[in-house]
Amino acid sequence: MSPMQDPNGAVVHDAIVPARAPWLHRLKAGQTLRIVDLEGNQAVDFLLYATDDDAERYSAQDTIAAQRNIFLRAGSVLRSNEGRAMMTIVATSVEYHDTIGGACSCESNTLRYGMHTKAQHACVDNFLQANLSDGRGKRDIVSNINFFMNVPVEPDGALGIVDGISAPGLTVDVRAEMDVTVVVSNCPQINNPCNGFTPTPVRMIVTA
Repeated sequence: MSPMQDPNGAVVHDAIVPARAPWLHRLKAGQTLRIVDLEGNQAVDFLLYATDDDAERYSAQDTIAAQRNIFLRAGSVLRSNEGRAMMTIVATSVEYHDTIGGACSCESNTLRYGMHTKAQHACVDNFLQANLSDGRGKRDIVSNINFFMNVPVEPDGALGIVDGISAPGLTVDVRAEMDVTVVVSNCPQINNPCNGFTPTPVRMIVTA
């Protein structure tokens, strides 16, 4: 676990993302995004696209294969479907972040929690809403990162979704290695403990 520092360089963007809301922002190579879990235990679903060619986007498979680990820690490189470095986790105040839990959707909510959840807002809805401004659709939503989410692998290989490992004010810093478009869903899930059953705001600080 890396010690956290104040954001380096000039702040070029500083936004609060409300509970359950989407967020999209473009970062230039060399800029750093700090994600702040303001109230603790909030999952932040995260996608990446190359700004100049969004056919190149974050690849969970390439990232996991390159680092030979399913969890993301300080020093982990987020790789594209072309195998190139897109962003690097330069510091994190929680031990690890999830690559395999995926994004909640009305379909997965219905399957896991019952038909009464079908109309509930979900991360896939947020990704669709944010991506529309760039002309992307549902086919462009790939396997995502879940910052601050705790998805342990049980001894029998099953995945658990349990209380998060974050706390109020904890952070993760991610540096852009190329020009990237970041798309976030501040997870609205209320049926499992990934958000403590109560979604809360997060803060996004970009420095150059």
